[in-house]
Amino acid sequence: MMALEQHGIDTWVGAGPKYPWGGLYGGQIVAQALRAAAETVDPQFRVHSLHAYFIRRGDHDEPIRFEVDRIRNGRSFLTRSVVARQSIGAIFNLSASFQKEEDAVEVQTATLPDLPPPESLRSDSWSPIFDRRFAPPPGPGQVAAWLRVEEPVGDDPTLQACAFAYLSDDLPTDAVATVHPARIDGDQFHQRFFSASLDHAIWFHRPFRTDEWHVQTFTCHGLMGSRGLSIGYVFTADGTHVATISQEVLFRELRPGRG
Repeated sequence: MMALEQHGIDTWVGAGPKYPWGGLYGGQIVAQALRAAAETVDPQFRVHSLHAYFIRRGDHDEPIRFEVDRIRNGRSFLTRSVVARQSIGAIFNLSASFQKEEDAVEVQTATLPDLPPPESLRSDSWSPIFDRRFAPPPGPGQVAAWLRVEEPVGDDPTLQACAFAYLSDDLPTDAVATVHPARIDGDQFHQRFFSASLDHAIWFHRPFRTDEWHVQTFTCHGLMGSRGLSIGYVFTADGTHVATISQEVLFRELRPGRG
């Protein structure tokens, strides 16, 4: 999922399997780009945020070249920029910021919704890499699910963050789909609608293990101009708020005779 080979100074090459609905899965590119950025950072700095744009659909038959630019090295914060390229040109752009850990007061106001435990819910994942179990929607325009990576990731906080980046692109579209009047699920959804991630942001509040069950809750805050905005909170099973995600999704109803 996160394997990279170094090809020269600040350049890495990776690859990804075909997404079931064609092209490359966006979370795969986010995870690999974040890892490429982290390879240029001292381990005492941990990623605290990333912001990304999906520029073109990736091709699973081609390797992906990740070019890292060391924008700034500060005493407390580091900034990196990553461009992912294939033969067609740039397909993805990411900016990531890393912070040296600080001892400071912590306050949490976000709360974990009351959801059934994952053991009582049906497994529903399109990938062998992770397990996903949808819970009843907490409210209108919302989706909630338990997720975890199937294979142990290890104790490296950078790899855990990259694994979470992989998972973070999965649910935003589901939240957008819930507000569309048609509300079509399953295979019929992909026959009637086209969707794609446009831009993506993650704020990493606290380190946590993605190979253990955690909850992601997303709310769609509107569908305008074929774009839907989803905001997601991420909690560990004990209710600790560990990350926040935002994503804008391109969501179009296919015209008859067009794929």
